[in-house]
Amino acid sequence: MLNQKLQQKLLQKLSPQQILLMKLLQIPTVALEQRIKQEIEENPALEIEEGSEEEDYDSDEISAEQEDVDNDDDFGDLEVEYDSSDDEFGFDDYMDEGDIPEYKLQTNNSSRDDDHHEIPFAQDQSFQELLIQQLGYRKLDERKHKIGMYIIGNLDDAGYLTRPLDAISDDLLFTLNIKAGKNEILEILSLIQEFEPAGVGARNLQECLLLQLRRRQEDNPEIDYKLSIMVIDRFFNEFTKKHYDKIIKRAEITEDELRDAMSEILTLNPKPGNAISEGARTNQYVLPDFIIHNSNGILELSLSNRNMPELRINKSYSEMLEMYSESKKSRSSKDALMFVKQKIDSAKWFIDAIHQRQNTLYQTMKAIMDYQRDYFITGDETKLRPMILKDIAEIVYLDISTISRVANSKYVQTPFGTFLLKSFFSESMQTDSGEEVSTREIKKILSDCIEAEEKGKPLTDEQLTDILKEKGYNIARRTVAKYREQLEIPVARLRKEL
Repeated sequence: MLNQKLQQKLLQKLSPQQILLMKLLQIPTVALEQRIKQEIEENPALEIEEGSEEEDYDSDEISAEQEDVDNDDDFGDLEVEYDSSDDEFGFDDYMDEGDIPEYKLQTNNSSRDDDHHEIPFAQDQSFQELLIQQLGYRKLDERKHKIGMYIIGNLDDAGYLTRPLDAISDDLLFTLNIKAGKNEILEILSLIQEFEPAGVGARNLQECLLLQLRRRQEDNPEIDYKLSIMVIDRFFNEFTKKHYDKIIKRAEITEDELRDAMSEILTLNPKPGNAISEGARTNQYVLPDFIIHNSNGILELSLSNRNMPELRINKSYSEMLEMYSESKKSRSSKDALMFVKQKIDSAKWFIDAIHQRQNTLYQTMKAIMDYQRDYFITGDETKLRPMILKDIAEIVYLDISTISRVANSKYVQTPFGTFLLKSFFSESMQTDSGEEVSTREIKKILSDCIEAEEKGKPLTDEQLTDILKEKGYNIARRTVAKYREQLEIPVARLRKEL
C-alpha cells in the first residue's frame, strides 16, 4: 500500500567546483601537469597561454615575500586573458563530424640528398627473456620445452618458484594437455636451476643460497665452501635466527671459522631475479611540491610550479558566446549557446580551482614551516614539535580533511633533504619534567641508541626502555617495541653480529 508523507531533511552537499578543488588538492605536482593536459584535451575552451611553456617557472614561484593570500575558500572572480590570434578553429569546425582526408595531413619536407640519422635506444633484456634464451640452447624435445617455458612463466620477479609442483602438474594438464608427473617437472626445474643467474628457480631462500654456493664450488674447486654449505644445509633455522652459539656447538667449529663462513654467505644474492631486472627499471625521482630555503636564518617558502603552464579561455569561444547570445532564439542556436557556455564555465571553474589549489597549498605549508621553525632552521629532528592535523587546521581556518589532502603524497625540499610532508605530523608525549615532546624525537633518540650499540651485544627493548627513562622519557617497553617496529629495526637477537 502506498503512503504519502511530508518529510523535512537537512542535507549538506558539495558543489561541483568544491569537488574539483578537493580532487586537485590531493594531486602531487608531478601528476598535476598530466591532469591539466587531460582537461585541455576534453575542453576546447581551455588553452595554454602562449609562451608559458618556454618560461622557467622557478622564477615565478610563490615566495614568502608575496602579499597575503586570500583565505576565503569560495571561488573569486576570474580575470581571463583572451587569445588575439585569428587562426584558431571555430565552433563549426569543432562540431563538424566529417573527417579530414588523410592526404591533407601528410607532408614530406625531405629529399634523397638529406642525411638521415637514427638514434639508437638501449633495451635491456628482461629476466624471463634471458631464461627463455638459455632454455633454447638446450636440446629438448617439444614436450620438455613447453614444460620448461611454463615453469619460467611461473617464476616471480625475485627468481623463485612459489607454486607447488603438484599445482603445476594440474595446470599443464588443463592448459597444455600435457600429463607430466612431479618427477618429470622436478627434472626440468633442476635444469633451469643450472641457468644464470645462480640461484634462479629455487623454491625457498635456503635452496636459493645452496644453489649459489654449490655453483661457486663448481666454478672454484680450489676454494673450500663445505662449511658455508653445511651452515645453510644443516643449520639454516639457527642461521636465520642468529643462534650462532648453537651452530658453533653442534657443528664443532670455532667462532673464527663460523665468521669466515658467514662472510661468504653474506655475499650471496637472496633475490637473483632482481639482479637482471634492475637494469630495465627506471629510476623514480621525487619532484618536491614545496621548497624551503634558509637565507641567513630567514625561512623562505616557494611552491614548485615547474611544468605547470598558465591557462586561459580560448578567445574563439568567448566570441561564439556573444554571437549565439545575440542571434535569434532558434533551437539550434539555443543548443549551440548552451554547449559554448558549458565549456567556458567548465574552463573557468578549472582555472579557479588551480588558483585555489596553489593558495591552499601555500597557506598550509607556511603554517607548518612556522610551526616547525626550529627544525627547518637546524635540521635537528629532536627540535620537532608535536603536531597533528588539527593544529594546522586551526591556524589556516580550514577543515582537517583539507589539511589531510595537502599532507598526503606531497614532498617538501629543505636544506637537509626532501621529505614527505606527512612525516612531520606526530603525536605528543610528556617527559618527566612536564614538557611535551614529539614521538618522532623519541624515535630519533631510539634510532641513535641502536646505531651506537655494540653489535656483538645489541641492546634489548628493556635496556632501550631504561636508557630512555634515564633521558627523561618515561615510556613502556611495549611502546619502545612499537617504535622500533615502525622504524623497521629488528629485535636485538636479529641485530647480533659476530
